[in-house]
Amino acid sequence: MQPQYQMGYDRAITVFSPDGRLYQVEYAREAVKRGTTAVGIKCSEGVVLIVDKRVTSRLLEPVSIEKIFKIDSHIGVASSGLVGDARSLVDRARVESQINRVSYSEPINVEILAKKLCDHMQTYTQFGGARPYGTALLIAGISDGEARLFETDPSGTLLEYKATGIGTGRPAVMKVFEEEYREEADLAGAVRLGIKALHAATEGKLDVSAIEIGIVSTATREFRKLEKDEVKTYVDQSEE
Repeated sequence: MQPQYQMGYDRAITVFSPDGRLYQVEYAREAVKRGTTAVGIKCSEGVVLIVDKRVTSRLLEPVSIEKIFKIDSHIGVASSGLVGDARSLVDRARVESQINRVSYSEPINVEILAKKLCDHMQTYTQFGGARPYGTALLIAGISDGEARLFETDPSGTLLEYKATGIGTGRPAVMKVFEEEYREEADLAGAVRLGIKALHAATEGKLDVSAIEIGIVSTATREFRKLEKDEVKTYVDQSEE
């Protein structure tokens, strides 16, 4: 139950509470906190995205759960929160990327794309008749030969990180990163650190079929998702 003085201020997105809060945005953040854990790590050779897809039933086909998406040849995103909301934002990001290629004959800058998405998310905190997006994204890509990693928030806030996590396991993930992150690590080292962080977040219950890994390399400037056997190799190494 909310205290009496807070009652009613969460009925509409356009109403501030007396202490300056938008409860609908805070509820959207709560949806992200309850989502699956996703991590992003920037390293000397590019950026790594890793997601624990949390397969809840043995009858479920793990390949049908998609939490890492390719936006353009040089950009990928990982999501946590409401999957339908994330898919809607991914579709918008893909359209923005193609508009940039058609208009300027060049791939879109990662930071510009992230800001466009956050501008769109922010409008849903400002007008009535719609709710905020209940999802957060980790946006990884290469721009001007430099690796970039951004985290979005349902409020439209944009932050750039060296390594970060979103979802239910964020506290455990950030603890591992604070202690062990090294900027000079290569892609393989970043993948191993990410799996270790996920291992801590899931209390040691890692399932190879439930892990999705995407990497974007500064050398090739290409984003790709690792195949199942590549993922298994990294998970086996982390358990040795």
